Amino acid sequence: MTPDLSPALLTSLTNIAEAAAREAAAEIMRLKAEGVGVADTKSSSVDIVTEADRRAEQMIVDAIRRERPNDGVFAEEGHAHESTTGITWVIDPIDGTVNYLYGIGAFCVSIAATVADEHAYEDGRRAVAAVVFNPTTGEMFRASEGGGATLNGQAIGVSKPETLAASLIATGFGYTSERRTMQAAALSALIAHVRDIRRIGSAAYDLCLVAKGSLDGYYEIGIQPWDWAAAALVATEAGALTRGITPEAPAGTTLFIAGAPETVERLQGKLAGHVPTQL
Repeated sequence: MTPDLSPALLTSLTNIAEAAAREAAAEIMRLKAEGVGVADTKSSSVDIVTEADRRAEQMIVDAIRRERPNDGVFAEEGHAHESTTGITWVIDPIDGTVNYLYGIGAFCVSIAATVADEHAYEDGRRAVAAVVFNPTTGEMFRASEGGGATLNGQAIGVSKPETLAASLIATGFGYTSERRTMQAAALSALIAHVRDIRRIGSAAYDLCLVAKGSLDGYYEIGIQPWDWAAAALVATEAGALTRGITPEAPAGTTLFIAGAPETVERLQGKLAGHVPTQL
């Protein structure tokens, strides 16, 4: 089923996401003040989950299903519901959990309403309404398909550096030694050709910083749909291009590149041959 994506519906979806993100963020910050700790691990001993991740995800799912009980849900910490409306919510309750645990203010609540689109990203979904909220800085990024992107109500747009050498690029690293070895090889192929590299620790926040022009580009190998779903819409609505390793390849788990079109093309050229065709 393909929903009728009217402007009124997109605004409603974005408002639902913002309300849920703010409610969850308040709980996340309360739990942090109380000293929340590690609850579990995932892909490796350093890939952590806190009780705040689980609590925030439950709150977001509950808030969305109160408003739209027939929508689907696909969330990082395990919530999954099938959609009968054509809309599925992709949720990352805390993107940047390690930063959150250590008290570093670069983590976000990320919520996107998506529809099926096999040509959009590797996971076959396309975000149509999204928010990314950093509760430490108070930055609320919003976007809807065709409606542009905003930061705290003000329109934002990507930067357009003239050269790769003048570009500040962000990336991230996985949680297994094998993944990190691969990512280090890609980084070594790129680092001599850019102004500098930033490893901030939240893919969603990285993409939003690209959207507001604070970063010139971003790439990462091995991020998951909940990491990029909302922030990719913010970035593209701010003028960014998102791609994989070739001009024809969709962005996704194998490789996600974002930035102004010229920046993406330059990054593709430097990363070619250093990224696997599949993970």
